[in-house]
Order: sequence, then structure tokens, then C-alpha cells
Amino acid sequence: MGKALLIIFVKNPVLGRAKTRLAATVGEEAALAIYKRLLERTKSITQPLAVDKTVFYDQALGENDLWSAEGFSKDLQSNGDLGEKMLAAVQSAFQQGYERICVIGSDCYDLTTEILEQAFSALEKHDAVIGGAVDGGYYLIGMNRLITDVFQNKKWSTEEVFPSTIQDFKNKGLSYFELPVLNDVDTEEDLGDWAQDILKEHKKA
Repeated sequence: MGKALLIIFVKNPVLGRAKTRLAATVGEEAALAIYKRLLERTKSITQPLAVDKTVFYDQALGENDLWSAEGFSKDLQSNGDLGEKMLAAVQSAFQQGYERICVIGSDCYDLTTEILEQAFSALEKHDAVIGGAVDGGYYLIGMNRLITDVFQNKKWSTEEVFPSTIQDFKNKGLSYFELPVLNDVDTEEDLGDWAQDILKEHKKA
């Protein structure tokens, strides 16, 4: 079924701007190192996917960076809140002729290539797909038609986001597929074994 696109939302990895809630307890340098590890992880799991991939930066297009690898195109996030940014990216992608679109961030170390493949497969039989996060948000949202409601009237970064989005699907009478619930990284409590070497290194420093 048609052309598929993965949209990856990232922040430019700049000291003092990356993972501010995490930085409050581990320090800005450790938080930046952890975010860079998350970016590397996101690249490694998305690169094998047999779909088009576009990385949307929040500040400026990166040059000769992680995402300059073959298979990734680059764009800038639009203005507005997270919902407005995602809506603009998805709307543009549908206008370009894509028929299955998934959006992810770069905060979910537990996300795998297999789960992403499952998401795109789900869109062959369902109108939408969503992967809930432990904190009540989501790490992935996907659709095979533009569903504007899911990007509007949301209290972003709160536990209301996932249930409110599910309600949008139900209100529209849309079929949807739920992926496994995974952990997004926002605070020190969210860090797994994969981050311990970074924390030790920066404690010594």
C-alpha cells in the first residue's frame, strides 16, 4: 500500500537545551551526552527500515552530522506547539503523496526496528497506530489519512495526551492499533543500564 514515510523529530544537540528536566539532576553535560546516545540509538533502529525517512530539526538543519547518512532527508520543524509542528509535517507529507506516515521523537531508547515495522504494517489494516509511553504520552503516532484532531487541543507533556488521542480516534470512528507501551526518557528515573557509563563518566569529571 503506497509510499510510507517515517518522520523523526529531534532537537539540535546543544548544551543547555537538550533534556532540561534530566539536566536538573545529572547536569547539562551528562544530559547532552545522554541525548546524543538517544539520537544514535534512534538512527540505528530507523536506518534499516524500508521506508522514506525525514529528520525534522527544532532549530537549524544539521550539517555533516549523524543524520547526513544515506537514507535520511532533513527538514525544519514549523513554528507553534508540538501539535502544530507535527500537524504541519504530516500534512505536508500527505500532500507529497505519502499514504502511510508515522511520527516519532528521539527520546525512546526501548523502541526497536521491529516495533516500527509493526507500526507501518498496522496502517495497512487500520486508520491509525499509536505507541503509548509509560508517562501517559506517546512515542509514536501514525495514520494513513490526515487526522487533524489528534494534534489539537492537547496538554502536551502531560499524562492526558495518550487517552485524549485514543478518544479522538473513537470520536471519529477510526480503527486504530496499539503498540507496546514503552518508556520515554525525561528524567533520571527513566534511564536504563545503557546510560550508566555516561553518568559514571560525568560524576568523575
